[in-house]
Amino acid sequence: MESHFPAIISFSLIFALFSSSFAHSSTIGVEYISRILEIQDRERAPPAVQVTAARGVLRRLLPSHSSSFHFEIVSKEQCGGESCFMIKNNPSFSGHGDPEILIMGVTGVEISAGLHWYLKYWCGSHISWDKTGGAQLFSVPRAGLLPCVQDAGIVVQRPIPWNYYQNAVSSSYSFAWWDWKRWEKEIDWMALQGINLPLAFTGQEAIWQKVFQKFNVSKTDLDNFFGGPAFLAWSRMGNLHGWGGPLPQSWLDQQLILQKKILARMYELGMTPVLPAFSGNVPAALTYIFPSAKITRLGNWFSVKSDPKVCCTYLLDATDPLFVEIGKAFINEQLKEYGRTGHIYNCDTFDENTPPVDDPEYISSLGTAIFRGMQTVDDDAVWLMQGWLFSYDPFWRPLQTKALLESVPLGRLVVLDLFAEVKPIRITSEQFYGVPYIWCMLHNFAGNSEMYGILDSVASGPVDARKSENSTMVGVGMSMEGIEQNPVVYDLMSEMAFQHNKVDVKLWIHLYSKRRYGQSVPLIQDAWNILYHTVYNCTDGAYDKNRDVIVAFPDVDPSFISVLHERYNHQRKSLSRRAPIEQITDSFDKPHLWYSTSEVIHALELFIASGDELSESNTYRYDLVDLTRQAVAKYANQLFLKVIEAYRLNDIHGVACHTQKFLDLVEDMDTLLACHEGFLLGPWLESAQKLAQDEEQKKQFEWNARTQITMWFDNTEEEASLLHDYGNKYWSGLLRDYYGPRAAIYFKFLLESLEKGHDFQLKDWRREWIKLTNDWQRSRKAFPVESTGNALNISRWLYNKYLRSSDT
Repeated sequence: MESHFPAIISFSLIFALFSSSFAHSSTIGVEYISRILEIQDRERAPPAVQVTAARGVLRRLLPSHSSSFHFEIVSKEQCGGESCFMIKNNPSFSGHGDPEILIMGVTGVEISAGLHWYLKYWCGSHISWDKTGGAQLFSVPRAGLLPCVQDAGIVVQRPIPWNYYQNAVSSSYSFAWWDWKRWEKEIDWMALQGINLPLAFTGQEAIWQKVFQKFNVSKTDLDNFFGGPAFLAWSRMGNLHGWGGPLPQSWLDQQLILQKKILARMYELGMTPVLPAFSGNVPAALTYIFPSAKITRLGNWFSVKSDPKVCCTYLLDATDPLFVEIGKAFINEQLKEYGRTGHIYNCDTFDENTPPVDDPEYISSLGTAIFRGMQTVDDDAVWLMQGWLFSYDPFWRPLQTKALLESVPLGRLVVLDLFAEVKPIRITSEQFYGVPYIWCMLHNFAGNSEMYGILDSVASGPVDARKSENSTMVGVGMSMEGIEQNPVVYDLMSEMAFQHNKVDVKLWIHLYSKRRYGQSVPLIQDAWNILYHTVYNCTDGAYDKNRDVIVAFPDVDPSFISVLHERYNHQRKSLSRRAPIEQITDSFDKPHLWYSTSEVIHALELFIASGDELSESNTYRYDLVDLTRQAVAKYANQLFLKVIEAYRLNDIHGVACHTQKFLDLVEDMDTLLACHEGFLLGPWLESAQKLAQDEEQKKQFEWNARTQITMWFDNTEEEASLLHDYGNKYWSGLLRDYYGPRAAIYFKFLLESLEKGHDFQLKDWRREWIKLTNDWQRSRKAFPVESTGNALNISRWLYNKYLRSSDT
């Protein structure tokens, strides 16, 4: 094991060189937010509280070494005027239970990040979410034998003050069913990654209930306002209302209790939780309680039936006096419940909701009023806004964008450049017209399972943005819709909070594989080099919503799936590598493929070949299952195309043969996914049930959990939800119990079409599929919550069965 450390230590020295002397990287944006930074520093928890909280992180992560480290809070002045952490050897270490390593930081977060940095680059360890393999800590030497750092110690300074975390919808796609035990793990993970500006949205419905009661809105009125537990994010943003509800009072109460625990721990660590603010989204009851108020009924947001019970929400105009009154009441109630605030409030009034008028003066008046609702109560308030609207909605042309951004005093509005790794708005908006912003990596939509990333962009984008002329950047962030996937991407992105210069990804990825598995395996390092240049090098600018056929089955008449026979047969090999379904029309979303599948299959071969050496590693097993899933899923897309090709040639035997192979593949992949706890349906459903107080709540919460990952929103008997499969997952149980039977229905109608000589019965297919879905959503069937099977054996079997001799 010791043979691994010299390479890691030498590389950590390289990291230390750039930060061993104080480097001032402040932008003009940081100058604009200097006031709130001073307030945050002044109001943080006492040093002793932060040290105790950081020690709690260490104790839960590495209890065997709880006495090996000494933690201490230092001032910014000791860090050259910025936030930093310092790592030093303990000069008085005698080997008799004394701390070996001293870690100092400006806050508990910096101390925790320093601990992670030390474990990472001196001990060769790796920390990821439990579902993605957890922490690899067996490479850490025994207490008393920890490696020393250089004599002068290490100083790692933040180049930019804030490290933001979460997306407004992460609370539904990933956190919906979390209890305190799971939240504590996540807050520990945040601290270790150096996150100091997390979104804190839990429990706000209980606050809203108290606020709206003051405006004569009853509990019954709110039953059709709040969405169900799995759909609260979109209820909060005013996209829908009532879907999956009503919320039981026990849910409201327990979530508020949970939020108080979350906030307490965040404050103890020195974080600044971002609280919600009033966006204008109001219950329907306000239209008759305040008939003269300017309340607009919004348009349909992805609803099939346009049912007023769930769609077409109500927006109170920010220029109406009632807006500021409600905004004040909400901030006041939060202060009353929580006892304190970090002064930063998230508000996304126009997230996928277009303003009724595009006049810049009107837009400016809206922004001014929204901010006034915060500032009237909290004079130090700062408005944090997701910048997704500027990417998503063509309404926001330069004049409208500038009017909104300039409606708030400079330094009192911060924008999340939410999709900066693909589509940075700071470039097209002249650095957000001078408004401070945070460079964010969106990366994942809906918590889909897909090996995907743009590591080069992550390693360079934040540095380019910070060093650009007249930069107003004030932080970096991770704004994924769902977590617990692609740990390599989040490991690198988290590190960018402390990197002053661009990272050499080739060198970084070489060390990543050593840390991830706790040892150096040449074939695995070769495999990761391939993955870096293929699945983790997507540069086509496409939004990566997973549309693989298995998990997002095409709802389309096969006559609209155009297979160009001669071209396909002539170029089959090259097409299978680059764009196997390029020939399918735009009548449905095509699977996204941006790399050579043959290269990724070779990477899988290298993973399998290293299995005997690494099979005891949980991180390896996760990656092996994920990589096998990725390769087989792309082969399944190709196999589906062969089914359609046979159908177009009236080849009944070919359709039957390829159909059976596809259905067998789905069953086989389910067996593969069952080999690791990170790919199980059972825990998602079980966690939903555990939060319920009675049998009726269990039914409701499980329906929420099942619906989000299948149909998502409303449907008729013959028309599927417009958002069906948006939250798709490669989870064992879901494939065998839902995706496979759905595909079988479609293939049944394909064969009937050929056998009986009539057109494909699209309405009949939809009717049976929708019935299957509705029944599945109401089902109470239990699924395993623990993994079974040997990942290496199953992966090797699937490779030999589908990939060794395939056209891919």
